[in-house]
Amino acid sequence: MKVMIVVTHLLGTGHLSRALTLGRAFRDNGHQVMVVSGGMPAPQLDSSGLTLFALPPLRSDGTNFTRFLTESGAEADADFRRARVTAIVQAVNSFQPQILITELYPFGRRSLAAEFDAALNAARALPQPPVILGSIRDILAPPSKPAKAQRTEDIVTRCYDGILVHSTESVTPLSVSWPVSDRLAERLHYTGFVAPELPQPHPEAVGQGEILVSAGGGSVGQPIFRAAIEAARQMPNRCWRLLVGGTDAKARIDELSQMADGTSAILEPVRPDFRQMLPHAAASVSMCGYNTAMDILQSGTPAVFVPFDDGKEVEQGLRGQSLSSLQAIEVLLSRTLSGQALAQAVERVISDGPRAQQDFGFDGAAQTVEIAKHLLERRK
Repeated sequence: MKVMIVVTHLLGTGHLSRALTLGRAFRDNGHQVMVVSGGMPAPQLDSSGLTLFALPPLRSDGTNFTRFLTESGAEADADFRRARVTAIVQAVNSFQPQILITELYPFGRRSLAAEFDAALNAARALPQPPVILGSIRDILAPPSKPAKAQRTEDIVTRCYDGILVHSTESVTPLSVSWPVSDRLAERLHYTGFVAPELPQPHPEAVGQGEILVSAGGGSVGQPIFRAAIEAARQMPNRCWRLLVGGTDAKARIDELSQMADGTSAILEPVRPDFRQMLPHAAASVSMCGYNTAMDILQSGTPAVFVPFDDGKEVEQGLRGQSLSSLQAIEVLLSRTLSGQALAQAVERVISDGPRAQQDFGFDGAAQTVEIAKHLLERRK
């Protein structure tokens, strides 16, 4: 099969990371994969064996997901946006996918509807139109108005053969965060959770006994890092390793290093071997994005989650709430975050851990491949 996955990450890199995990699963099953990425470059993510087609990149202005900035920081104007639409249509027409997957759209990325709709229209106009699937995580940002949910449902009904829900229905049904009508329910396919294979422990045992502090691959999380430095002062017997992401990582590390003078904290950019370090760590401190939650559940590492809630974001808070009943997992809300509160929470989860690894159904990528193959075969 020829599989195209269209994704734009705007703040962190979670959406792109999950899309690439799906792409690698199709690749490993012998299929040709093109990932059309509209966000900022993320070279730390594994795209080996995939064709990565980059649109002119943009990002959101912080948590303002209706204002877009280019790599230079300038506002993306109408010409820039039209260039993206032209590029995505050219990609569809040249690649001619048999499977087209849109990541998050139409349940999100409504501000980028012009380019996603252009891709859908180009695909449906091909001599042999592809099976069209939406790809969404376990928990979505709930629609602020019934009209938004209705518009999404109308697009799904008109354009999509199915919606891939990357969770287990018995654990996190889509209805937790999104209204599911009978018309929408008949198009849902629960895949299980999407996560890369559990990595082998780090060959050099990097991270052994440390507190690993991360905030994804984007330019967020500075409050968590500041609180971690203060917590490190209160726990001098522990090494704290802060992994800072984003294109401005160097400047942020320089700023944080001044605060960390005299502590045991190590500051460095995000690392591609982060998942290998987790099983060695005494505890993890992070936000509660989908991919990070999968890493924690797979590794069994004691964890403190600080859900991202800027700009009225609720997705991570809902996910954290659903995981907080598990052993050696605590949730700290951003409004209660401080060095002392973080140190105390870390001490508690270390005391409660380690947590036994559990099978939450992490084969969502492989199941996605099987669902796509079945839908294509059924069309024939």
